[in-house]
Amino acid sequence: MKILIIEDDKEINRLLSVFLTQNGYDTESSFDGVSGLNMIKKAEGDLDMILLDMMLPGFSGNEILTKIREFTDIPVIVISAVSALSERLFMMKNGADDYIIKPFELPDVLVRIEAVMRRCRKETVHPEKEAAAKVLSYGSIKLDTGLSKVTVKGSELILTSKEFEILKLLLENPGKLFSKANLYESVWNEEYFPEDQSIKVHMSNLRSKLKKLDDFDYIETIWGMGYRLRKL
Repeated sequence: MKILIIEDDKEINRLLSVFLTQNGYDTESSFDGVSGLNMIKKAEGDLDMILLDMMLPGFSGNEILTKIREFTDIPVIVISAVSALSERLFMMKNGADDYIIKPFELPDVLVRIEAVMRRCRKETVHPEKEAAAKVLSYGSIKLDTGLSKVTVKGSELILTSKEFEILKLLLENPGKLFSKANLYESVWNEEYFPEDQSIKVHMSNLRSKLKKLDDFDYIETIWGMGYRLRKL
């Protein structure tokens, strides 16, 4: 498994690289935003994860994350000295899979990496499931479960893996009301805790992406209860 470390602090980059190599991972390093983004584009599926610092020369971590999500769903863990909740939620909304605050302990980074990859493995389509692949349609939305592809009015919609799974669940159950706990436990396959903001952030991001291609507001929020597809 290969991890790209984009971190301009050479000592932190070195420590992460050495530690992860000792724990069985292959690593590559970048020290600025421009070269980091180029390495991602040239990797062509050869990378399994990105550790992304926020404060970088060239492109900032936020700019890189936005650009990454335009063409790949590779897991990204943001590393930042900014501990504000608003910043963490903003990065999660923009497609980060986790957020680690500096200073950090190396074993904590390893646990976070393993947790993110474990969730990603659960989302992988297994060969025995490919036969059941189908296209789900609702209004102008078409979701191909076999290709993991979504189009809206004929234009491809780039979603993160979690956004894709949330939309798939809603399309499979038109009209059904899902609580935050229902959605979280169905998509994350983990126990839901009320203080977790993941569902709120992902739903907001999904709704925003859909509206860029279709003015219709497909996702209806029932305050205090949950979410469902809006009637056409």
